[in-house]
Formats: sequence, C-alpha cells, structure tokens
Amino acid sequence: MMGLRSLVLFMGLVLSACAGAVIETYEFSAPHLELRYQQLSAELRCPKCQNQNIADSNAPIAQDLRQLLYRQLESGASDEEILQDMVSRYGEFVRYRPKFDGVTAILWLTPVVLLGVGFLGVILVVRSKRKDPAVEAAMLSDEEKSRVEAMLEHSAQRSSEHKAGQST
Repeated sequence: MMGLRSLVLFMGLVLSACAGAVIETYEFSAPHLELRYQQLSAELRCPKCQNQNIADSNAPIAQDLRQLLYRQLESGASDEEILQDMVSRYGEFVRYRPKFDGVTAILWLTPVVLLGVGFLGVILVVRSKRKDPAVEAAMLSDEEKSRVEAMLEHSAQRSSEHKAGQST
C-alpha cells in the first residue's frame, strides 16, 4: 500500500515538472524551417530572463520573440538577417555566442588572458622555488649531515638507556 502511494506521488511530481515546459506549436511550410527555428531559438537569449534562451523561457517577451522568429523564417529571412534584426533590437547581449568585435573582445579574450596569467604565475613560482636562496641555505653539507646523524644516534642511545633503567 505504501509503495503504491509513493509511486503515485512520484508520477505526480514527474508530470507536474513537464507541465512547466514551454509548449508552442507552429506549422512550418518546410521541415528545414523547423530545424532552423529550433537552432535559432536556442541561440537567442531571453532579454528578461538573461540566463535562458527563448526556447526555454516562459516570459512574455520570449513568447513574442519565438513568434517573431517563426514569422521571419516563414517570410524567407536568412539566419544572419534574423540574428542581425534581433541584435539591432536588443543588442549583442541577445546572442549566447556574440560575434567577435571591439565591443565583445573583452568577453572573448578575458578567459585566454586569465589562463595565460595563471600559467605564467605557475612557471614563476616553480622557477623561484628552484633558485630560492632560503631553500639552498636549508640544504645541509656532508659535515652537517654527519653531525646531525651523530646527535640522533646519541639521543636514541640515551632514550634506550633511560627505558632500560625504568624497567628494573
């Protein structure tokens, strides 16, 4: 009985999650237009949601943009014309992959520059560790190593003598 209740509850949750999905149907005059619609709606960012494309957004502006996209595709506009129209209305931000130009150069180059700076930093740290005078000064000469070993042996000997004296 408990298992059946759990199953029904689980199915209810799954079905309610599907209810929130965007459901719009457009009748395209050709199958390739539907494919272009899907590609372009995934490429265009919702101006209101900002973290969703217009295909996934339920915002009213995203619905309007999907309808506009459908009309433009059916009227014969190319992908580049559609993207250019959307950019002229909402700015380059409306594209998930903005084209490379003077304005978006920072967007495209920042990750490369940060990666280069990080790589350079790692190289400098590794090189400084190799030539660090403090590290070289910490190295012991053969004479110093012999003295340390003698002190350790003497300490171990005293420790064993002390333990032997306690056990009697």
